[in-house]
Amino acid sequence: MAFLSDNLARVKPSPTIAMTNRAAELRAQGHDIIGLSAGEPDFDTPDHIRQAGKDAIDAGRTRYTAVDGTPSLKRAICDKFQRENGLDYTPAQITVGTGGKQILFNALLATLNPGDEVIIPAPYWVSYPDMVLLGGGSPVIVPCDIDSGFRLTPEALTQAITPRTKWVILNSPSNPSGAGYDADQMRALTDVLLQHPDIWILSDDIYEHLVFDGFRFVTPAQIEPRLKDRVLTMNGVSKAYAMTGWRIGYGAGPETLIRAMAKLQSQSTSNPCSISQFAAEAALTGPQDYITDSRAVFQRRRDLVVAGLNACPGITCPTPQGAFYVYPSIRDLIGTTSAAGTRIENDEAFANALLDEQGVAVVFGAAFGLSPHFRISYATSDAQLTQAIDRIRAFCEGCH
Repeated sequence: MAFLSDNLARVKPSPTIAMTNRAAELRAQGHDIIGLSAGEPDFDTPDHIRQAGKDAIDAGRTRYTAVDGTPSLKRAICDKFQRENGLDYTPAQITVGTGGKQILFNALLATLNPGDEVIIPAPYWVSYPDMVLLGGGSPVIVPCDIDSGFRLTPEALTQAITPRTKWVILNSPSNPSGAGYDADQMRALTDVLLQHPDIWILSDDIYEHLVFDGFRFVTPAQIEPRLKDRVLTMNGVSKAYAMTGWRIGYGAGPETLIRAMAKLQSQSTSNPCSISQFAAEAALTGPQDYITDSRAVFQRRRDLVVAGLNACPGITCPTPQGAFYVYPSIRDLIGTTSAAGTRIENDEAFANALLDEQGVAVVFGAAFGLSPHFRISYATSDAQLTQAIDRIRAFCEGCH
C-alpha cells in the first residue's frame, strides 16, 4: 500500500516558489542575487490597516469567527463590489478565505468531478492547472501567444469548449503577462459563454487596481449581468494593499456555490485569521489613496523594465496593461550558448543560466504554460531593477 496519495502525484511544486527558494539559498551562500521571481509588492501595508490589526488584538478579537468571514467584513466586501464594479451582492453570496488561492481552490474542489474540464488560457498563474488536477478535473490549456496580446480570443474559446467543460478561468490583468481585457474584449468572451448555459466562469480579479495608461478594468459579471448567476468573482487585499502576508481573499457568487465552499472550508482550515479580517475591513472601507500612489510607482517601474529589456539583444518585451509583471519573449536566444558555455535550449535553461551567471532570479515561461518566455516581477526598487536589467543585457550580449 502506497503511503502518499495518488492525487499528490498529479501535481508539481510551485515553480515560482522553487525559483525564489533557490535564489535565497544562493544569497545565503554569499552570492549577490537580485530576486525578480516573487509576486509581492515591496511596500509596507498602509498605516491605518496595520493599526486596525493592532486594535483588533488589543480589543481581544482573537477568537474563532464565522467559518467564511465576519459579517462586517462581508458587508464591506458587498459595498466594495457595488462601489467599484456596479455589482450587487448580499453577505450570503460572499465567502472569505485564507488568501485568494483558497477561494479558487475551494471553488474547484467543491464543484469538479472526474472528467470535468476547466479551460485555462496560457500563459496562466502556475497554480491553476494543479488546483484543477487536485479537484479531480482536467485542465484544458489554450495557448494565447504574444501575437494575440496574451489574451484568449472568442474563436479560441469556442474551439476549446466541449460537453465536459465546467469552468473557464479568466485572469485580468494577468499573472504572468500583465495583459488585460478591455470592455469590448471581455464582451466578446461573454457573448460566447452566453451560448453555453452549463459553463461557469471563475474570474480572478486580484490585480484589479494595478492598471496603467488609463486602462479601464472590467469583470465578466459586470460586462454581462446575464452571466452573474454562474460567475465566481475572486479578489483580495494582497496586491492592492500590500497585504500578502495577511492572507485574506474573498469571492462573490451564487449562494449555492458559496455554501458549498463554506462547507469545504469548515472541514479544512475553518475561518481565516481574525486579526487579518479586521485589517482587511479597514483596507476596504478606509482611505484609498495608497492605491493611486502605488499604481504610479508601478507604472514608472514597468516603463523602466520594458525599455531596458527591449534594448537587450534577443529579447522582445510587450508593454502590459497591468499587474506588476512583464513576460518577454526570448525566441531569438533559443539555440544560442551563454558566455559561460550553457546551451540555451529552452526558457528554463535561460532562467537557470541567468541566475548562475549573472545572479538574477526570474521564472521561466514553461512554468506558466507558454514558451519561450520568462517572467519578471518589477515589484522592487528602481535601483534593483536598473541593476538587474544591466545584468540581463550583459548576459544576452554574451550569448552567441
